[in-house]
Amino acid sequence: MPRLEVNTPTTPTFRIGTAGWSIPKTCASAFGGEGTYLQRYARVLPAVEIDTSFYRPHKPATYARWAASVPPGFRFAVKLPREITHIRRLVGIEEALGRFLEEAQALGGALGPLLVQLPPSLGFDSTVAAGFFGSLRARFGGLVVCEPRHASWFTDAVDALLSDVQVARAAADPPPVPRAVMPGGWPGLIYRRLHGSPQMYHSAYGPDAVAAVARQMQETAVPDREDWCIFDNTALGEATPNALDLLHRLPIMWETQR
Repeated sequence: MPRLEVNTPTTPTFRIGTAGWSIPKTCASAFGGEGTYLQRYARVLPAVEIDTSFYRPHKPATYARWAASVPPGFRFAVKLPREITHIRRLVGIEEALGRFLEEAQALGGALGPLLVQLPPSLGFDSTVAAGFFGSLRARFGGLVVCEPRHASWFTDAVDALLSDVQVARAAADPPPVPRAVMPGGWPGLIYRRLHGSPQMYHSAYGPDAVAAVARQMQETAVPDREDWCIFDNTALGEATPNALDLLHRLPIMWETQR
């Protein structure tokens, strides 16, 4: 299969969104107008993370339909299937990886980073990691971010390996170890995943916490780099108001691309 190439940005770009594009009733007024949930979502927020790809495959036609539903400049992050990360644990993944990439590439220019979220039980093995990311990079030239959750992944040596293969390490909250709160790996992409704290997937972030994220994003903004923040505290619908709050605190450069 041909190696996929995705254009990287030429200016600093803040991409704010949620895991999935559901619209809670409490936020419906912010997403007015006609259209599907995705169309309404994409008129307001500049990015989204597709998590359903972790659980089941989507046809290329489905990805293409989603891409056709959003304005220019909008981007989808796509989570790798659990067959690759959790079941096969990064080993013997060639067929599954090829199938996933053939599906996801139907997003075309709307394809953003691929998200490699690892199970908490998967410790770092340099041979396995180098083999997996080598296979991925042989096929895919776009943005990639990894969210490891085992303590053994949070070392200078691992960050160096990820940097060598141009894979960013996500900054996560709550962090499994203190170092996880800061991004690492390849510095060409910043990707934050905010799962809700203190209760993962449920808790909302207060105004002070969102303001702190906005300051961090402004401080790390540099040319030629995308700075993502995805809210994953979706269980009680808190991700969307948090994303809207952050959106209003930052200049969203994607508007100039529309």
